[in-house]
Amino acid sequence: MILRLPLRPQTGLAGTAAVAVMLSACAAATSISTSPLADVTQSGVAVGDITTVAPDSINTPGEGMEGTAAGGPGEAAAPAPEATTTEPPPFFDENCVVVVESGDTLVGLVERFDDGETINRVSLRTENGLADERLTPGEPLDVCPGNGINDATGEQRVDASDEITAAAITTNIKVQQLKLNQLFEPLGSRELAVDGVSGPVTRQRLCAARLALGLEASTADMKAGSKEEQILLSADELNPPLMATTDQDRWGLIDQTCQFIFFGEVDQLVFGFPTSTGEPGHTTRLGERRRAFRYDPAVNNGGWHDSSDFPVSIDNPLNGNMYKPIYFDGGQAIHGANNVPTSPQSKGCARLTVENQDTLVGWLGLAGDTAPTWSARAINLTISVQGAYQD
Repeated sequence: MILRLPLRPQTGLAGTAAVAVMLSACAAATSISTSPLADVTQSGVAVGDITTVAPDSINTPGEGMEGTAAGGPGEAAAPAPEATTTEPPPFFDENCVVVVESGDTLVGLVERFDDGETINRVSLRTENGLADERLTPGEPLDVCPGNGINDATGEQRVDASDEITAAAITTNIKVQQLKLNQLFEPLGSRELAVDGVSGPVTRQRLCAARLALGLEASTADMKAGSKEEQILLSADELNPPLMATTDQDRWGLIDQTCQFIFFGEVDQLVFGFPTSTGEPGHTTRLGERRRAFRYDPAVNNGGWHDSSDFPVSIDNPLNGNMYKPIYFDGGQAIHGANNVPTSPQSKGCARLTVENQDTLVGWLGLAGDTAPTWSARAINLTISVQGAYQD
């Protein structure tokens, strides 16, 4: 009798052992003697008059002597492992992309990823095409500006749109202008136009803010995201500049770099006004702690003292028509004028607007005077002059 058994795919020594178990069971059931296991061949098994034929798939690619032993008779073969796929990362460069969360701000993200060179509010807005600083939770933000790659998609970036860059810069200047108005409003300074234009008036005010925040005086633009901008935007109030003579009852500090005058009482800042000091060849003289010694209300001429037609002994006739001058260094005075440029254009005096000169005179308690006052004690104002104009 010939019994043909389908042979489950088995390989190696473990496969041979499984065949032996099966053959032994068959032999016991049919009283058939078996031949040695050495008769097992790759194409079939011959044991006495029992022949088994292995299926064609017995040689499984990649298997050999290390194959796994099969289970006992009637046991199903182990299922092949399921193929797995690796999900691609959500962004081209995960180190350069952050998903905006509720409460995130552009300023906060700049601080988190600041590299000291390329990452600031303007560059992030330009890189991500943001017209303003509003962020949308759940949206990806590319925080590696200027590398030529959209780090969320891997696409190559074209040159940043000049319009986007201009919009970002304009918005940043508006933020600075709003803050400057907030800080200088208590000091009686005229409000800046919040137009996003960094003109000479805005730069003059930035320079004055730097002085009152303990920073180096400069009329340069304030870089977005810079340390000094962070100091400006976080300030609640301005303080007397470092060179102010705060040991005096009333003091004034004329800064020629900024073209700005601060006035105060002891350690309190009271006023801050734009000025125009002496032009080249007629510069306002540097000095500290000069006592204002004369005030002319010029009541017979509506407050205007004409130094060219009616000069007094300490006048410089080139000063022309001065509104309620307060003299502090020979013929140099703080006086009102109809025109107060942002650059030095006087003949040595420090100009204020007529409105601001009236405010100064009232603060000094001189508004009711009808005749010139030649008394440093009565005027009680100490003036210092510092700095040099930066064109």
